[in-house]
Amino acid sequence: MSEPNPHPDPHPDPAPNPHPAPNSHPHPHPDPKPRHGRAPSFRHGQAPGAWPLLGHLPYLATRPLAFLDSLPGHGDVVRVRMGTRTAHVVSHPALVRRVLTDRGSFDRSGALYEKVRALLGNGLATCPNAEHRDQRRVLQPAFHPSLMGRYAAVMTAEAQALTAPWRSGAVVDVTEEAFRLTTAVAVRTLFSAGITPRAAEELREALEVLLRGVYTRVVAPAVDRVPSPSRRRYQRALARWRTGVAAIVASYRATGVDHGDALSLLLAVRDEHGRSLSDAELGDQVATLVLAGAETTSSVVAWALRLLADRPEATARLHEELDEVLPGRPVSPDDLPRLPYTGDVVREALRLYPPAWAVTRTTTRETELAGRPLPPGSTVICCLYLLQRRQDLFPDAARFDPGRWTAGEVPRDAWLPFGLGATKCVGDVFGTVEATLAIAAIASRWRLTPVSPRPPRPVPRIVLSPGPQPMRLAER
Repeated sequence: MSEPNPHPDPHPDPAPNPHPAPNSHPHPHPDPKPRHGRAPSFRHGQAPGAWPLLGHLPYLATRPLAFLDSLPGHGDVVRVRMGTRTAHVVSHPALVRRVLTDRGSFDRSGALYEKVRALLGNGLATCPNAEHRDQRRVLQPAFHPSLMGRYAAVMTAEAQALTAPWRSGAVVDVTEEAFRLTTAVAVRTLFSAGITPRAAEELREALEVLLRGVYTRVVAPAVDRVPSPSRRRYQRALARWRTGVAAIVASYRATGVDHGDALSLLLAVRDEHGRSLSDAELGDQVATLVLAGAETTSSVVAWALRLLADRPEATARLHEELDEVLPGRPVSPDDLPRLPYTGDVVREALRLYPPAWAVTRTTTRETELAGRPLPPGSTVICCLYLLQRRQDLFPDAARFDPGRWTAGEVPRDAWLPFGLGATKCVGDVFGTVEATLAIAAIASRWRLTPVSPRPPRPVPRIVLSPGPQPMRLAER
């Protein structure tokens, strides 16, 4: 349940996305109304099956998607109990837009953000609204369109390096492989001066522990008060992460060399008073960039590979496009404009399994949502996972169908995998380009077959990622 906000909407050259994300504008009304006609009527409800004391935490901790899938039947705004706390889960596009754009009433604060800040620090992905504009200005240069060609070259090189050891008949965990790929890309685009392979692996291992641990601490805050092996493992990972990031920042400061990468750009940033970022501030932004560059994109790639494996007709159409554009050669960034269906595969995976599956806000004042009052301090969860699967908005909503994009079956206000408004992900183009190139590199040469026909069981963590997915390789 996180908001991976490293991703304006600059499009690289060549533009990877012929279907741009919808524009967003704050709505001036307490509850949004359509441009023509009457305001929509919203259904309110309460999730059944709450446990004594624990509420709905057992479902959120063990089977979060199955629990979420049950909520639309109870309303557009559904009250959920998280221990002694109550959260309001929102899945109507008008209400999601209201919450994400009314920054005066809904802020990035509360218990969830406190727990995530313990991992990521007070970076762009986690800072309160009041600090967001200044922090976005800090990170924006790292995503300038002029840099995207350099980044894309790194992406293709790392995709080829990942698949080079693959052999027909071997079994690989595509979730693990996707995470290795995107972590390598994040490290090389952030730190082109290079860090040792061992240091990079330690950061990756620590991040794996922390991402799952933060989710556990969000839904069950008391876990930190109970001594356990998992708590000690989390604390060790957090210490390794902070030490590793601090060492990289110190090394760059010591050399003073401009390597032309994201960290060098951050080191050169000055505020209006001429002040540079402190080590702590740099560490917070590095954590934000690694999360955005590694975890969010890897989940999209892993889901897309599984969805393709379960839909032979979609795979056949993808192979047809790749065979025509890439006749036996590796994909390059220049191929992106000629891979529209590959891009649609990525967009459809983002629709079904958005990495930022549940974005939270806390009310800062007495306000109204869907015609009912909310006191200050109320928790509101914009569930993008549910929004993008609404049966009234998407034909055959649960079906993986990349063709719906060319058919015009995607409502502009209901596809929001990168968020909306001022806090929309600053690295959305970076992520979609990386995922598109990764899918093209893998699918152009390999056919992947799940070892088990059972659907993957998502791992509860702050980014919606599938669990282990062993797949057998067959060279095409």
